[in-house]
Amino acid sequence: MNIYEQQEKNKRLTIFIFAVFFVFFILIGLGFDYFYLGTVSGAKPKYKWNENGYYEVSGTSSQFFPLGTILASGFALVMSFSGALSGHKMVLRSAMARRAVELSPKEKQFVNIVKEMSIASGLPQPQAYIVPDSDLNAFATGFSPENSYIAVTEGLLEKLNREELQAVVAHEMSHIRNYDIRVMTVAAALVNAVSLISDWSVRSARYSSGRGYSSSSSRSGRGGGGILILVWLIFVLVAPIISRILALAISRQREYLADASAAELTRNPLALVSALEKIRMSVEPTYAVNNGIAHMCITDPRGSLIEEREGLVGDLFATHPPMEKRILALKLMAYQMSGQTRSQSLGGIA
Repeated sequence: MNIYEQQEKNKRLTIFIFAVFFVFFILIGLGFDYFYLGTVSGAKPKYKWNENGYYEVSGTSSQFFPLGTILASGFALVMSFSGALSGHKMVLRSAMARRAVELSPKEKQFVNIVKEMSIASGLPQPQAYIVPDSDLNAFATGFSPENSYIAVTEGLLEKLNREELQAVVAHEMSHIRNYDIRVMTVAAALVNAVSLISDWSVRSARYSSGRGYSSSSSRSGRGGGGILILVWLIFVLVAPIISRILALAISRQREYLADASAAELTRNPLALVSALEKIRMSVEPTYAVNNGIAHMCITDPRGSLIEEREGLVGDLFATHPPMEKRILALKLMAYQMSGQTRSQSLGGIA
């Protein structure tokens, strides 16, 4: 699989994951509508007083207005837009990042590399920021390429040579070019939205059953309604965990895509391999970066070894793909690029 095929594959997978993500809001909203609000029941009984003075059923009336679903979807959209528009300010503030100054030789080199990679990618120049931490890490944030930021730690500037730093900046520039910065900010907002809606649904269900007027009681006796509401409640309880796992899955796929795009920009995959190997050897946590933005970094800032684990645990809970797999993929790209260059040279000679 070449660079462009890998990019297309990761984009398709990410779109699929986000589609599943939004289904969560619809399912939670529809379940609340059906079991508690009764707004998607399809047919509701009509009552009237008969000639003997008793209240009796006089037919049914159709009703379909998914109020809970509309509210859940609207809340998700508001959270997404709010996170996308102002999330970068929160990210930079939480990491105590500051603007890079060109008076320092290392920081001036960093700013120059950001300029070079912006030209290579054809994007506006991002603002360069420094995170006061001795660990080796970097991240990109922002709303769009026109409003973007690249931040690296002080330790990264000290330990990497120019080619390696250029490869890391290209990796972060790829996140900007591919709109990963917006995707991951929105993903974080959606995770919070799912947690809030799930908590609200559970509290509302407890309140309704405590008051004794839950419309679900009229459905529990027909068509397995009791089992359905139990399944829905279990889904509501585990939805925050599932949504978090989905967000991590998006993050892992985006890292592969950014690695491939960085190799495309620099035409030097081995420089990123060398940088990742140095980052891998640094086992200290990035204390300036909190867990809320861990998925935005080039490597897990927690200093956790979970991303190195293979199997179900690593696939579900790691913020990044295994570094060994990333390095292997880049080495394969390097060999392929070498082969293409050699073929072009032979073609020119012929």
